[in-house]
Amino acid sequence: MRHISKLRRRSLLKSGAAATGFAAAGLLPSGGFAQAKTQTVNLQLGWLAGNNQVGEVAAKHLGYFEEEKLNLAIQPGGPSIDGVAIVASGRNEIGQVSSSPSLMLAASQKIPVKCFATVLQQHPYAFFSLEKKPIRTPKDMVGKKIGIQATGKILLTALLKKHNIPEKDVEVVVIGADFTPLLTGQTDAVTGWLTSTASIKALGQPPVALRLWDAGIQLYALPLYATKDSIEKKPAMLAGFLKGIAKGFAYAQKEPEKAADFLIKEYPNFKRDDELEGVKVLMTFAFNDSTKTNGWGAFDPKVWQEQITTYDDLKQFTAGAPKLDDVMTTAILDATKDARPKLG
Repeated sequence: MRHISKLRRRSLLKSGAAATGFAAAGLLPSGGFAQAKTQTVNLQLGWLAGNNQVGEVAAKHLGYFEEEKLNLAIQPGGPSIDGVAIVASGRNEIGQVSSSPSLMLAASQKIPVKCFATVLQQHPYAFFSLEKKPIRTPKDMVGKKIGIQATGKILLTALLKKHNIPEKDVEVVVIGADFTPLLTGQTDAVTGWLTSTASIKALGQPPVALRLWDAGIQLYALPLYATKDSIEKKPAMLAGFLKGIAKGFAYAQKEPEKAADFLIKEYPNFKRDDELEGVKVLMTFAFNDSTKTNGWGAFDPKVWQEQITTYDDLKQFTAGAPKLDDVMTTAILDATKDARPKLG
């Protein structure tokens, strides 16, 4: 999600809004399928576009959103863009953040947004180390230097607390997005997503990966959210979006190479081989036994409640812990249960 997007469509609006009737929507999608009777829906990303968007991009190019009378425009985020605030204000209809804590923290601040589906069933966040000094369990972190982004420090704190490891026994080194500190010996581990295959390949050797999920801190990745008002008053729009993106991810699972081609067509600055490799890893997190039973996009409310409890224990909610019903809803999942592909 760190690639710089080339979506720049506002200039198209000036010439095409009168003909399409989408003047109020702000954008037209690059993939086509615009029709007079379709509704433009903007998906606000929490960061820059990447292979995480393979499902929605495939759905756009295959016309799955058109079948739902929707016209999807993907809006990139970035370090200076507060996607949650944009969606909460009503400027864009649907949002996606990288990790579920963002929505819990928003709910605790009374920002009226809720998760209605999740792209990945388990979070691919991991601690990467090398075989010469491996970190296979949380206990192996004792006495080690752990490189982590500033925004991820709370995840390390949660992990250490869960395993009764004093924070003073682990040295934290704040790093950027790349894995270079691990190679140079500045750190004994770095953090990242298992889907970041290009960064992993740059290590020149298979790393040892300790997944946060496996270590007991279970967060959802790429949750989809909307305002409470949209969930209550525009359920058909959200259901149509969810059916379209679900079919897009099902296609990407079955045809990863063709889906990667769509991704490159949408974002020509991407490198196809890197994105294809990342897409294949992404599919292992998008589909599992849960999706085989409950369909793509499903989540377990119990996992959400465990997340809220964990963050409350760490005193992360300055305005008080949010209620589960203020963080998530199964209403849209329930409305689409027979339409979302059940694949494992």
